Amino acid sequence: MEFNERIAALITKVRNQRDMVQTEEGAKNAFIMPFISTILGYDVFDPLEVVPEFTADVGLKKGEKVDYAILHGGEVQILIECKRSNGQLTAEHASQLFRYFAVTNARIAILTNGEVYQFYTDLDAPNRMDAKPFLVLDFHDIDETLLPELRKLTKESFDLESIISAAEELKYIGQIKRTLAAQFKEPESEWVKFLTTRVYDGSFTQRVREQFTPLVAKAATQFLNDQVNSRLQTALGSGFAAPSEPETAESSADEPSDDEGTDRESDVETTLEEIGGYQIVKAIACSEVKPHRIIHRDAKSYFAILLDDNNRKPIARLHFNGKSKKYLGTFDADKNERRHLIDSLDDIYLYSDSIREAVQRYKD
Repeated sequence: MEFNERIAALITKVRNQRDMVQTEEGAKNAFIMPFISTILGYDVFDPLEVVPEFTADVGLKKGEKVDYAILHGGEVQILIECKRSNGQLTAEHASQLFRYFAVTNARIAILTNGEVYQFYTDLDAPNRMDAKPFLVLDFHDIDETLLPELRKLTKESFDLESIISAAEELKYIGQIKRTLAAQFKEPESEWVKFLTTRVYDGSFTQRVREQFTPLVAKAATQFLNDQVNSRLQTALGSGFAAPSEPETAESSADEPSDDEGTDRESDVETTLEEIGGYQIVKAIACSEVKPHRIIHRDAKSYFAILLDDNNRKPIARLHFNGKSKKYLGTFDADKNERRHLIDSLDDIYLYSDSIREAVQRYKD
């Protein structure tokens, strides 16, 4: 599989198994060792590449261990400290990494619980691990712009100097993006004041603060939606040919479309939630076929996910246009659709087997 496909497969694994993995050892076996082997490309069973329970004497502390050391060119290059799955990653958790960083040749340290990976280096002081990561890879909200940097740490493309030179920019851009995301979700008082004083001429009183706080949050959400929809319309154009929604709970994927031959570009609005659902279905389907074969088409009444952009190869449908209830449609061997009520996008993973079975029927 290609690099991005391996990432997608591991993300699916993490999302499907996270509730069953509650301990540090479980996280190592289920998530972190596959990350080292399938993503970074190092042989976890070769002590010339990966050393578990790596030991080095640190000052007065003798025999202290860090969970994994990755060697490249015969030298320790990456240190990895693991914590239990679902646990928060804090500076206190990185104490062993701080100590080991100073007594090895490693320039990269990783703190992880198998779901979130924090990458550190020594930008602030030579041979001293920074207090803040320069890169954060979160499998619950993957930032695809970071994947080229991650690739530089793989065995095949190891380029330490390049990633170190880019680390400072990555560090501050990442922190700014996370700060913006937090402000968009729950705007702080200073953020509310900053925006309010640019559109409101009166004094910024407590009453005005209370009035504008929900307005700032609402405007931020609408702004993001507008940007996403604009990009989608530019990228996808007008090729949204898809059959219309059936009236019954079960229907055939081969039924004629009521929307064919009409201009849908102005009528169809692809939402963030639909794109999120599509990405989950695509991640599941990637275990069977290459990602580029998974295509989506949006219509007025539902969002279709197809193999090879072929109406006769339906994988799933997202019925997300209802005001309160949302459904995932899956297909049996006769292409009859069955709808499943879902409470959140994560519920799509409950139907992974049905999605994979649909792909398997068509992929050859």
